[in-house]
Amino acid sequence: MRDILPALYEWYAAGSPFGLATVVAVDRSAPRDPGAAMAVGPGDEIVGSVSGGCVEGAVFELAREVIASGEARLETFGYSDEDAFAVGLTCGGEITLLVRRVSAADDPAFAAVAESVAAGRPVTLATVLDGPAPRGATLAVRPDETPAGSGTPGSTASTGPDGTPGPAGPDGAASAPPGPRDPDTGAVGSLGSGGLDAAVAADARGELAQGATGRRHYGPNGERREDAVTVFLHSFAPPPRMLVFGAIDYAAAVARIGAFLGYRVTVCDARPVFATPERFPAGAEVVVDWPHRYLSGTTTDTRTVVCVLTHDPKFDVPLLEEALRRPAAYVGAMGSRRTHDDRLERLRAAGVPEHELSRLRSPVGLDLGARTPEEVAVSVAAEVIALRWGGSGLPLTARGGAIHPR
Repeated sequence: MRDILPALYEWYAAGSPFGLATVVAVDRSAPRDPGAAMAVGPGDEIVGSVSGGCVEGAVFELAREVIASGEARLETFGYSDEDAFAVGLTCGGEITLLVRRVSAADDPAFAAVAESVAAGRPVTLATVLDGPAPRGATLAVRPDETPAGSGTPGSTASTGPDGTPGPAGPDGAASAPPGPRDPDTGAVGSLGSGGLDAAVAADARGELAQGATGRRHYGPNGERREDAVTVFLHSFAPPPRMLVFGAIDYAAAVARIGAFLGYRVTVCDARPVFATPERFPAGAEVVVDWPHRYLSGTTTDTRTVVCVLTHDPKFDVPLLEEALRRPAAYVGAMGSRRTHDDRLERLRAAGVPEHELSRLRSPVGLDLGARTPEEVAVSVAAEVIALRWGGSGLPLTARGGAIHPR
């Protein structure tokens, strides 16, 4: 839902109800993961996708019905061997969708989620799927007890159209007033009972640290190890970082594809004549500093991608010494095989142990036969994606089994 959030917030802040369909469960080879969303807004405008085109027509009609009735619906779409023309997934998988109406009256937690995501702060949206609790009820939970949109320290507050405090909306959209905050849980909204709110808020904060999204089960009052109530926890962690070192043409292409993939991109180079914002995509942070010094003073985590494109030992070696001992999902360095062998010798001489050197992806990228900066960027992105999801890097025509294994 993150990618369509600015459009949703515009409708929400304008007081226009919309139908929101969210993937809450998948089985076998389904095209979209839990959390993918599609919405139908004013004038039957559609944003987002839940299946890549297989069931969107049926979801559109379902969303219109939900907008009119206000009653949330839980629907499952799968493949029908009996009727090849029935609405379903031609890939043979199965998806379950929650479709609900969203407006300030129906969903006070939505403004809190939108404000947190826009500000780059983690937040989890908990939504009731089934059971005695009201289907479609929502609760917005942040990692601490400072609620999103509360206007207290740690939140980003602004003034709404009527002069009341409200959260800053995505992409500068008009503000909407925040929902009520529970004084005990620090959460916005409610799932129908205080006990359920407290249990879900505690679990949501734990899951948010891992960026986990999925279903959880509780008793009517939040009892664990019961399954009377099913709740969908949708975690919105801040975007992962991509750190690109070396402000060359290849870096500009890698920065563009990194931003396209949803990374928060930083480009760093010690040479101010090359490290200029005009040479890189809008939104990329451009830093003039020695690469190893910048990296030692910034934060990385297990989702961070580090691309070393400096191609100069005086930059590469101290930078890689720092990068290989830090948490990161990917550390890659550009260069020929001869450059790679020389780089390894220098790193060993600097005392970098073999288990850290084994993390280095060099020469960077998958073998696509890439020549241009843009092609090399695709090669790098392909390796990053394959490493993230456990892909083989082989053509799908050369492999059997499910395309989207679960």
